[in-house]
Amino acid sequence: MINLPLFITVTTWDILDILLVAVLLYQLYKLIKGTVAINIFAGIFTFYLFWLLVKALNMELLSSILGQFIGVGVIALIIVFQQEIRRFLLLIGTKYNFNQSWRVENLFKVKTKTIREEYIQAISTACKNMSETKTGALIVLSKRSELYNFAQTGVLIKAKISSDLIENIFFKNSPLHDGGMIIAENRILAARCILPVTDSTSLPGTLGLRHRAGFGMTQETDAHVIVVSEETGNISYIMDGHIKVRISIEELEKFLNGDYSSFIINN
Repeated sequence: MINLPLFITVTTWDILDILLVAVLLYQLYKLIKGTVAINIFAGIFTFYLFWLLVKALNMELLSSILGQFIGVGVIALIIVFQQEIRRFLLLIGTKYNFNQSWRVENLFKVKTKTIREEYIQAISTACKNMSETKTGALIVLSKRSELYNFAQTGVLIKAKISSDLIENIFFKNSPLHDGGMIIAENRILAARCILPVTDSTSLPGTLGLRHRAGFGMTQETDAHVIVVSEETGNISYIMDGHIKVRISIEELEKFLNGDYSSFIINN
């Protein structure tokens, strides 16, 4: 317990309470940063300050009218920020999803380094070839979440990963080239999947719809995304709502191996 002047007593629980609120506000800011939601939040905060000023000046009629809006503020916030609240709950659900670790089949699953290396080599080779031919691609790499809800928006494949198959799927005349490919548990789970497009204003205007879809996917899930630009052939890697553009094949292989030490956050 800390005793401060003016008879103010601050306990350990008060400090913990302040820290938790600070963390919550910071996470809220990260969630809505770069979106139109932050402008809406600023408008609501300005409205609330105006209401406090009206109350302080004893303007009873205007204060009572504004008070009616403040009284239903929680419901209004849920309606206005429904997409952000949904995104926040999805992030919590995927980040702390322990079900995959305790599935029965995982107890008998043999994970070998050879399979992992083959998986990485196939993706990097396909991306290299598609980059050289300027073939657009959008590849989603599942982490903890299996992403079945997104896979069901496309065509389920459940095929073994190979560079030839990846390139054939994204070939411009292929019926599966539109949309995203989802890779989960060392299998190509689905192709032609519809992904959520971000409304973030922080992305450069030079990045197209594939990049915005990949960015939105990493905002709503814990997945990582690889994008090959159809216009430039540049390869981009997206994770946790951040993107690194124009990466080399060597960098891509490092990221696929879980080495993100050179990942530069671009806002």
